[in-house]
Amino acid sequence: MLNFDRERFLRIQQGAVALKEQIDEVIDQLSTKGFENLFFIGSGGAAILMQPAAHFLRKHTDLPVFTEMASELMLLDLAQCNGKSLVVLPSLSGTTTETIAAAEYCKAKGAVTISLVGHAGTPLAEATDYTFINFAEDDTSCESFYLQTYLLAARILYNRGQFSDYERFVSEMTALPPLLIGVKEATEEKAREFAAKYKDEAYHILVGSGNSWPETYYYGMCILEEMQWIKTRPVHASDFFHGTLELVESDTSLLLLKGEDSTRPLMERVQKFAEGYTKELTIFDTKDYELPGISDDLRGYFSPIVLATLLERVSSHLERIRNHPLTTRRYYRRVKY
Repeated sequence: MLNFDRERFLRIQQGAVALKEQIDEVIDQLSTKGFENLFFIGSGGAAILMQPAAHFLRKHTDLPVFTEMASELMLLDLAQCNGKSLVVLPSLSGTTTETIAAAEYCKAKGAVTISLVGHAGTPLAEATDYTFINFAEDDTSCESFYLQTYLLAARILYNRGQFSDYERFVSEMTALPPLLIGVKEATEEKAREFAAKYKDEAYHILVGSGNSWPETYYYGMCILEEMQWIKTRPVHASDFFHGTLELVESDTSLLLLKGEDSTRPLMERVQKFAEGYTKELTIFDTKDYELPGISDDLRGYFSPIVLATLLERVSSHLERIRNHPLTTRRYYRRVKY
């Protein structure tokens, strides 16, 4: 596979699932003390990657769960964020200014704070009550954050007695890392063809739904826009028919990211429409990929992870054929803003 280090990928993702015992210990302790709501608070892509775990929790528990942008949270000064809150703050670098400020803000309000970082000793790690550390880089961070937050969410549900499939879920999820290699291998040729066909495309509409919507939004904003300078319009499948459909013409590039959760019919509706109005339709469907040992009824939970791992292959080929390294920036962390 192009520009892919198998051992590095496995080491990082297995490092994420290896945090299970640490996560269980902290969540068990905090569950005994009690908390009345849960906040996932972050900046940019890291905040987006928290949403599938929040989606998972909302499906199974009546515990109030919030996903907030760090910079806005502090300006809104939400009453729900208080001394009875548990707050999770991700930042791969551990240096994201807004997230560090949000951690300090939440602690000042009496909330218990947990950070998810790639390095020990970073400002965010030092600013929170607990921290989980797993080194990753941009091309491996999605899966790592998804795995960590799913472990955290599942343990919360376990302690509340609200997820009877906990043991099976965790067992199968921790077996995912080597299976994701197979997903990458199965995607390689399609990713190469997509990059070759659309290397000069100026604009893509991306559509997703349910727990796959955050990955759709993330890929448009954080990869195609930030890392490739390609204009995108990520749109939720539910909203597609309330505006965006009017932009579709025969040569409009439409990228559908289909997962396997209960919202799949929303994507089927968009696909049916798109097939009649554009010749430039690309579909990445998690259902097309084999995941040996993963139960059919659990696959839907893992759709964001599968999408993240296959889309990395697309990014790698776009980077090469467009001669535009994924690390190239004009403004992000280059100038003051």
